[in-house]
Amino acid sequence: MNLPGISFSEAEGKVLLVSQPMARAAVDSAAVHALLIESGYGDCQLDEAAITSAANLCNVQQNPFGLEVAQRLDAVISVRIELDDMTATLDISAPRGGKVATLTEVNEALELSGVGFGLDEAVLNQACQTSSCSNLVVARGRLALNGSDARFEVLIPDTVDRSPKLDENGLIDYREHGDLLVVPAGAALMRRIPATAGTHGQTVKGRVLPAIPGRDAQFASKLDGAGPSRDDPNLLVAVVSGQPVQVADGVLVEPVLRVKEVNMATGNIHFDGTVHVAGEVIQGMKIQASGDIVVDGMVDGGQLDAGGNIQVAGGLIAHAKLHAGGSVSARFAEGVQISAGTVVAIGDMVIDCHLHSLNQIIIGSNSPQRGRLIGGSTTAAMLLRVPLMGSHKSGVTKVVVGTNPGLEAKLAALLHRIEEEKATEANLEKLVKQLTHSGDPRHMLERVKASRQHAVQVWGQSLAEKVELDKEMALALDAKIEVSVAVEGSVDVLFGHTAVQLRREFEAGTFSMDAQACVVFTDLEGNTLSLTGK
Repeated sequence: MNLPGISFSEAEGKVLLVSQPMARAAVDSAAVHALLIESGYGDCQLDEAAITSAANLCNVQQNPFGLEVAQRLDAVISVRIELDDMTATLDISAPRGGKVATLTEVNEALELSGVGFGLDEAVLNQACQTSSCSNLVVARGRLALNGSDARFEVLIPDTVDRSPKLDENGLIDYREHGDLLVVPAGAALMRRIPATAGTHGQTVKGRVLPAIPGRDAQFASKLDGAGPSRDDPNLLVAVVSGQPVQVADGVLVEPVLRVKEVNMATGNIHFDGTVHVAGEVIQGMKIQASGDIVVDGMVDGGQLDAGGNIQVAGGLIAHAKLHAGGSVSARFAEGVQISAGTVVAIGDMVIDCHLHSLNQIIIGSNSPQRGRLIGGSTTAAMLLRVPLMGSHKSGVTKVVVGTNPGLEAKLAALLHRIEEEKATEANLEKLVKQLTHSGDPRHMLERVKASRQHAVQVWGQSLAEKVELDKEMALALDAKIEVSVAVEGSVDVLFGHTAVQLRREFEAGTFSMDAQACVVFTDLEGNTLSLTGK
């Protein structure tokens, strides 16, 4: 396009229209715009307002003049780092007639911003090739990966667990045990998976984020009948043959005493380990074992005391007495006393017995339509599960749930201890104040302060122990009686300290306590009936 007397000049990236007055046709902004493009300035940043003004001046100005109408701009690089220093983003504004951003320039900008870790070279190259980008993530930090705690993997699935854990409902996952498991010497029992140190993280600016190492743990120091392998210290193996028993951080192997029957000929048995009786335990005989007691026959009036579990394949009759630190299981029970630290499980009927469990009592697991609890007294801290409860042909069946005398005694002792510790701390505080204000000629103040600080720590530990104990006792509020068939006859129920007398029939459902601490019955359709009121 030919516009006589009009040309362009460039200096320091600024493009000026230069006009010499002369006779020519009227000039408009479109003509100036077209001339800029024709002159090679089309990629620059054009100032449309200045172009229009210049066109007007060309038509009226009688003197030479120059006016800036465009500017040559290089690409602009901008780096932004998030507040946590874990991400860096890049903005590149496209050049307007100027120089494109090079990879070297981008890297220099990142370096000036402090970014030196986690760069994505492929993304950077792509951004430079396209000459522009917006909010492009070009570097990411790495979070610290904390180490994992040491853990122990049991290698024999059927190992007896002497450390039962409570679930979120306060119940122990009870499972029927099968045949008595015996392992030979040298058998692999448990593998220790050591703790890991973790992996340190790093921000895009290079600041190290330290990882927290996992807590390490070793096999328990005293595991009778077991020990680390000579070839692998992280492998626990049996030293003797016997029954494997899982305990905290290990497995021990208990020796097993096998007898055909416990009678007058064998005499009473006192054994440090597990006792396996192939036949019966007859009237008046006693078995005391530090481990489990397994009886393949019946217990006819005998007395069994086990540090672990008691498992009886037959029934319990004739005023037998059983006490177990763990669970007690049998086919049926009549006229006996049973006390268990975890679970009492009777496959069929329970008649006129005294049952006590610190967790749950399960009756009728082998007879879901016929299993029944009749007469006697039954106490379970968390759960009683039975198909039929009570009978029209018997006296009153007494059931207590939601109480744990052991925990209550422990709490009472703890509260007494807390009061003593509180009094000790108060007395020491008084002495500190007295020595501070009245003088300390014997230089006792620092020692008294140290004693008070120790007393505060002891007191705090007891308060923390109370919090945990309160949580455990609070689980009792969720205690239940689950009846899968019906309630018949006379049944007296005690939930904690709330008594209810059941003198009518109930169909299948659950007895529990509501939020107002009232005993309620909920049938299988979800209908609720309050049995007590406040």
